[in-house]
Amino acid sequence: MKNQVIYLKERFPFLGEDGKDPNVTLYLPDPMWEMGWDDRKRPCLVILPGGGYGMVSQREGEPIAFHFLPQGYNVFVVRYSVAPHRFPSQLREVAAAMELIYENAGAWHCDTNRIAIMGFSAGGHLAAHYSTCYDIPEVRQVFPESKPVQASVLSYPVISADLRTAHMGSFQNLLGVETLTAEQEEKFSCDKRVTEKTPPAFLWHTFEDNVVPVANSLCYARALTDHNIPVSLHIYPKGWHGLSTVDMQTNDKIAEDVCHTADWLDAVKKWLRITFR
Repeated sequence: MKNQVIYLKERFPFLGEDGKDPNVTLYLPDPMWEMGWDDRKRPCLVILPGGGYGMVSQREGEPIAFHFLPQGYNVFVVRYSVAPHRFPSQLREVAAAMELIYENAGAWHCDTNRIAIMGFSAGGHLAAHYSTCYDIPEVRQVFPESKPVQASVLSYPVISADLRTAHMGSFQNLLGVETLTAEQEEKFSCDKRVTEKTPPAFLWHTFEDNVVPVANSLCYARALTDHNIPVSLHIYPKGWHGLSTVDMQTNDKIAEDVCHTADWLDAVKKWLRITFR
């Protein structure tokens, strides 16, 4: 397996301004020449951990990557800039990770027609934001040919900037303001940015989440169905925010009535196989 950290500012110097230092960790399985798979192209998974745009969680990076490597994925964990660095830094850094995948598609055996983006909490907002806004002027200014993804996986995501359901800490960190204007609420609510070009999505949330309300996943699912975009929505009755792999690797303890929430991992693997077939 190839395991490497690439510092984005070394390839794209403008991404290192004001002390930013975003990076991408690669997890690339070795070509299986014994199986006759020397040149076999693999689907790609871009992972965006959560952290309220104030940090980048470790629990939602490598532990997740190790679940998808055995499924034949090339995995890329993006550690994007957080507060005091603001929008559009984060979208540009995801776009940069996509540029790396395309530039190295041959050497890394990447199938650029099968790229999924997976985000957790605020990383879920970033994943949904990129899925719906990868080609907005703030991104195209530095990446004129910014690339879309073909699927998104959103885990207990921050979606809406509506005051009634928003995780305001995430938007305060992202934008550097205490109170959002009506224009900002509209611009940064990912459900408001869905179009017919938005990729299909798998969403999962817990009903008991008292940090990011389940209404966030519901409103994004509704926006997708309104635009005839396929969606797989999973709402589990029990469990707290930030469950990640729902095991002792990423949690101090797991209550018995929460254990079944780990089903999301098998469910999303099956969904991706269907989506990318």
